[in-house]
Amino acid sequence: MKPISLLPAIAIMLFGAGSIHPCKARQQAPMDAITSVKVSGHVGKKIDLCFEHRVKALDIHEMVDVFARQDEKHNKWGSEFWGKWIQGAIGAYRYNGDEQLFRLIQESSDGIIGHQLPDGYIGNYDRTRQLQGWDVWGRKYVMLGLLENYRLTGNKKALKAACRLLDYTMTQIGQNKAHIYDCGLYKGMAAASILEPVVYLFNETGKRKYLDFAQFIVNDWEQPGGPCLIAKSDVPVAQRFPVTKSNWWSKDNGQKAYEMMSCYVGLLELSKATGRTDYADIVRKVVRHIEQEEINICGSGASMECWYGGHNRQTQTSFHTMETCVGFTWMQLNNKLLQMTGDAHYADNIEKTFYNAILAAMKEDGSQILKYTPLEGHRMEGELQCGLHINCCNANGPRAFAMIPSLLYSMHGDSRLSINLYMPSQVKARVGGHDICIEQVTRYPVDGHVSLSFHMDQPVQMALALRIPAWSQSTSIKVNGQAIPNVQSGTYLTLDRQWKEGDKVELQLDMRTHLVQMGQMQALERGPIVLARDSRLADGFVDESLTLTTDSLGCVDVHSVEPASSAMWMVFETNALTGPYKENVTVRPIRFCDFSSAGNTWDPSVRYRVWIPQTLDIRLDHR
Repeated sequence: MKPISLLPAIAIMLFGAGSIHPCKARQQAPMDAITSVKVSGHVGKKIDLCFEHRVKALDIHEMVDVFARQDEKHNKWGSEFWGKWIQGAIGAYRYNGDEQLFRLIQESSDGIIGHQLPDGYIGNYDRTRQLQGWDVWGRKYVMLGLLENYRLTGNKKALKAACRLLDYTMTQIGQNKAHIYDCGLYKGMAAASILEPVVYLFNETGKRKYLDFAQFIVNDWEQPGGPCLIAKSDVPVAQRFPVTKSNWWSKDNGQKAYEMMSCYVGLLELSKATGRTDYADIVRKVVRHIEQEEINICGSGASMECWYGGHNRQTQTSFHTMETCVGFTWMQLNNKLLQMTGDAHYADNIEKTFYNAILAAMKEDGSQILKYTPLEGHRMEGELQCGLHINCCNANGPRAFAMIPSLLYSMHGDSRLSINLYMPSQVKARVGGHDICIEQVTRYPVDGHVSLSFHMDQPVQMALALRIPAWSQSTSIKVNGQAIPNVQSGTYLTLDRQWKEGDKVELQLDMRTHLVQMGQMQALERGPIVLARDSRLADGFVDESLTLTTDSLGCVDVHSVEPASSAMWMVFETNALTGPYKENVTVRPIRFCDFSSAGNTWDPSVRYRVWIPQTLDIRLDHR
């Protein structure tokens, strides 16, 4: 793969040195920085499949042609697809340096810029319908896409186009103009999420008017009629604006999950730009609410695309659950907080969502990404949207796969390198002016052993921060064979020392399988992985009740077995009593696969389930 630091040279060849922002190249190759990451193993394969068969396979001309005509009168969201796609595509290119993908990125960006109207508008809405429906939401994604292109290449045309689009938008929305909360559905949250690129454009240009507009958006969403994202931050997210079936897809619905979180992503960026820590405190508080009230065992949530108190209702099958756009945005929000706080809890959240909800959403061959991923049933391809050969989650899902290499390792300040996730990989970095390479050899999360090998020309002083997952209650760490004491779960363990060629760090994470119970239902978690029954395992009816034996810590004894299908990543077996009889019934082996493998061929004849009925023993029922 191409190291990240080589990308500015490619941009110079394509655009000429004069078009490269002079500080951009410095930002991409600072003195101490991560220069390349390569992921291998199962996750690396899935990332490659996603980029090759999902990102590169899309018809960019179809997405760009949306902007050739301003004739949208039915409040459709076709103007979002290009902006979502290009962010995933650029993330993919930063990772793998694919020249063909780079050409697609540039061709599509040029096409978008070419469709900008003289007044600055880039969109597909009829002039009489502008600001309605998903128009402002689509403008947000256009700005994000153009900004990401500018960050990659330094192409000033992309930055100028984004600024012109924002300037035009500011002639329509603002003080004594339209309210942001009146622009579209869901209490205006879709439109208000434009806050994110507005702050980015302030950061890039330093123009005070953009910062003022960002503050207007936040002030305006707090007005009567708005989503009150700050005033209602103490209110459970599903209870802020109760709605019924009759007004679900309407302006009155203030519990739309994806759009709400997108607004909070923007508020975090405004917090960083202004130094207002109260904004970040609000987002942290809301994230706690979402995690406790909405996020299910597989790390995502929402039903019919809205918050619904889903954490406590997850054992009940619900329509259209776990929208992939919700799962990605939950990862995005946690990643922003991880960068700001260094709190390992946010990395734990990301890991659970990616290994379960996101990996499960992609078809085995990487060609499709689900719109919804239920906890039981079978997987089914989402519908095409807006008259195009795509839907929102197929456009957005690859951004989650592109996120993993970029957050796997992170550099902080002078000579501090964090390892946020564990998976087979290699990182190259420049630390203290010297090049180092760390190779992570592991089968994790199939098992809990992780080995880190160090390669460098000369010794380097560096603080290595290792994330210790909260679920790993008993973790051992050795440096060159010497045990490290006082390893605490849910934190980063920092090893600050002089590292040299051949040094080795070994971790053993606690991979015991825990039984999780909710009411009369039960599920199994093994490290970050949720297990599921799958009819391909041919070990009985997946819906039958089980009696599982646990030890004093609530753990179930399982052992790894050979997968029954090449489509399965990992399979585990345990002994269980099945059904309602105890006499003349033999305890027999029951098998579980990882949730991401369950039903991943999208064959409707394959049935899976996470939550398993627990046979009631009334002798233990003390109600």
